[in-house]
Amino acid sequence: MPDKIGTTHNWTWTSDLPLECASHSVRIRSRYKKQKSQWELERTLPGVKKSTELQLYPQDLDFLVGSIAKFCCVLPAGRIFETMFLEGYDGRNMNTTKISNETYVLTAYLNQPSSLSCTNVRCETNMNDEAGACAYIGYPPGDKDLECETQDLESVRCHWTVGIKTRLRSPTAYQLNGRPCEVHSKGVCEQKIQGDERTWNLTAKNNLGKVELIDSEDIRKRVRMFAPKKVAVLNVNARNVSLNWRWKGQYYNNLSIKCQVEVSHGVTRTTNERFGVGLKYAVVNDLIPNSVYNVLVRCGTTQDFWKWSDWSTRVSFRTKGDVPDALDVWMQMMDYQVLIVWKEPLANQSHGNITDYTVTWGKTTEIHQQNTATVPPNKHCLPLNLDTTEEYNVTVAARNINGSSSLSAITILRNNTDGARVNTSLITGSNGSFSLSWSASPNATCGYIVDWCPTSGDCIVEWLRLPPQETKARIFSKNFKDGVRYSLSIYACTHGPPVLLERREGYVSEKRMKDNLFGTLKLIQQEFDVVVSWRSIPPIERTAFIFGYILYWSENNNKDQKVFSVRTDDPEATSLVAKNLNISSYTFTVEAMTALGECGTTVQSFTLNSLTDSLIVMVSISLVLVFCFLSLFTILCYRHWACIRQKLYPPIPKPVLTDKWLTSPNEHNRCVDQHHKREADVLDFPELLCKSGAPVYCLDSQKNPTPNDYYNTLNKNTPPPTTTTPSQSRLPPSTLTGVFPNPSYNLIIQTADQQSNSEPQVQEAASLDWSGIEYQPQSPNEIFTLNQEGEIPDSPLVCVTTYMLLPQSPSQ
Repeated sequence: MPDKIGTTHNWTWTSDLPLECASHSVRIRSRYKKQKSQWELERTLPGVKKSTELQLYPQDLDFLVGSIAKFCCVLPAGRIFETMFLEGYDGRNMNTTKISNETYVLTAYLNQPSSLSCTNVRCETNMNDEAGACAYIGYPPGDKDLECETQDLESVRCHWTVGIKTRLRSPTAYQLNGRPCEVHSKGVCEQKIQGDERTWNLTAKNNLGKVELIDSEDIRKRVRMFAPKKVAVLNVNARNVSLNWRWKGQYYNNLSIKCQVEVSHGVTRTTNERFGVGLKYAVVNDLIPNSVYNVLVRCGTTQDFWKWSDWSTRVSFRTKGDVPDALDVWMQMMDYQVLIVWKEPLANQSHGNITDYTVTWGKTTEIHQQNTATVPPNKHCLPLNLDTTEEYNVTVAARNINGSSSLSAITILRNNTDGARVNTSLITGSNGSFSLSWSASPNATCGYIVDWCPTSGDCIVEWLRLPPQETKARIFSKNFKDGVRYSLSIYACTHGPPVLLERREGYVSEKRMKDNLFGTLKLIQQEFDVVVSWRSIPPIERTAFIFGYILYWSENNNKDQKVFSVRTDDPEATSLVAKNLNISSYTFTVEAMTALGECGTTVQSFTLNSLTDSLIVMVSISLVLVFCFLSLFTILCYRHWACIRQKLYPPIPKPVLTDKWLTSPNEHNRCVDQHHKREADVLDFPELLCKSGAPVYCLDSQKNPTPNDYYNTLNKNTPPPTTTTPSQSRLPPSTLTGVFPNPSYNLIIQTADQQSNSEPQVQEAASLDWSGIEYQPQSPNEIFTLNQEGEIPDSPLVCVTTYMLLPQSPSQ
């Protein structure tokens, strides 16, 4: 702290004790020595009247942080001193000393700067009187690192690092080479160059001290140019553009200048440098057609380069359109098709709106026979049905209003068997991606292709192309999901079909499988064992690698709740056996073993039955099945009895005798079928006699009988007739029950009392005695009702009938 500090008061003191602390006509002597903690003060203030108000001194002074300060409180008459302190300080850094009944001194160690404005000092009495003072506790100037330069070669501009905030009442004053700054801001001072000035001296000063900074470098070697003005875009083309700008004043027309042109497109930034004397223009190449760019320009001197200028204002422009870039084409082998896929061109690849895609394919052996298909712009694949035994070349091109892109080609060998020869290994992802590495292949003349797709379900393949020198890759995709199994294939890109090198399967991140994964368990008792079976887990439900299964079981009635288990390391297993169980109720639990632990818990209870109970149950089930079968058979037979009877016992129809077959002399009775009558007329039978009690044979009513039918029937059941004399054949009229004369033959039916004479008798028709016989019309049903007692209506009539053929005279 300075030995003498002037204030706004006109008093000066030789110690730290304020002069106001001396009372009227009172001499206070004090001696102060640092080692002995004493202090000395001698001062007489004649003519100062005793104060009538509470006062605190000094007021509004600047103090250095880390110094010791003294403050004096003067009390009016009748007041008793209460306390004196600095706000924000604790009692360990303050000490109050009584000088007299009216005067008290506060000694404080100022170890912290004032906060916002100043630090308050307060003095209080027993009458609640209060006096205060403001102390500015801060620092001297701390500026450093002076550096001067010029922009127009006529003025100097110096800047430096401003030190810590001084916290004082008055700001720091600055001078450059003894002159005030013409342009001043925080840490910057600017003024005109006078004469041959080369050295620059900056002075910073406040009430607690001052700092001097010097920069002696040649200002002509420190030229920092103004930023280019009015940057404009000229001659915009598809892949280049011309820029020009202006300078402030004529200072740089003869300077050798280099400029940087920063071109930004999205998140991409590139910088190009251009050189020239008084440089005012530049050409930017390698731009992307139909794209928006932003341009900034800054410059500096080529000789004795000092610093770049500030950037110019930003200028935007859009390049003209062009034909699309070549597409990235790949293939996906499906069951019966080949899916040709290509990536949708980005905005910096399409160079305008895509109107369509053209796909051309053909056999490699038939170059001039090509097939072509046009695909709309919203689709990026085309399925092809190709001959499995042929090799094909496929090309794809994109088209916009400016034309078509160059062709992208791929060769497809449909019956490629590489997949059968390549083993599949497991892989686990990390951080949402897969890390792959593989051995270099001499076949990879144009690099490698890595493609991936979910192992289960339908999907569109994704892929990544790599240069030939790359044999590792980290695969990212926005479509990756936790708990989904992916298949990754690594191909060598060749001039012919791609060659499959390796194949991997795995999860980006495994996920615990849900409970009840196995569905309903199937439990089968085998004596004292239980076979627990479950359905095969579909791949789409496997959200983690399954390394095996474990079966737990415990007896429900066992108080110890002892749990048994058996496991298998076969991930394709579908059953486990719990052995040597008791006849009791059990709870079975099946879980899948994964890297995340046991999951997919499925629980089911089962009760074991004794072997006798099992036999009874089996017998009961067998009897029930037999009963059900017989019941079903009976019902079917009942419902289809008519058909069964028709097949097994076909009905024999009754004889149908029409009036055209049996005709009386008066033609009133017709009992014989017309067909029979015609046959009899042809054969010219004289008479057909039937004795009473003889059987009558019925023919099938469903067909027209023939004479052979009658003869066959008679020959099977009637003995051959014997020849008799005419006298023997004559019958008395009284013995006849009825005679039916016919132009060709007569049918004579005898009564039962005459059946004893069963021998056929042949007689002359002319010798029959018709006297006393009167014809009585009868229906056919009445004629053939002899000896039918006890017969079943549908059964054939059984009677012993003798037919006799009687020759008729030619006259008849």
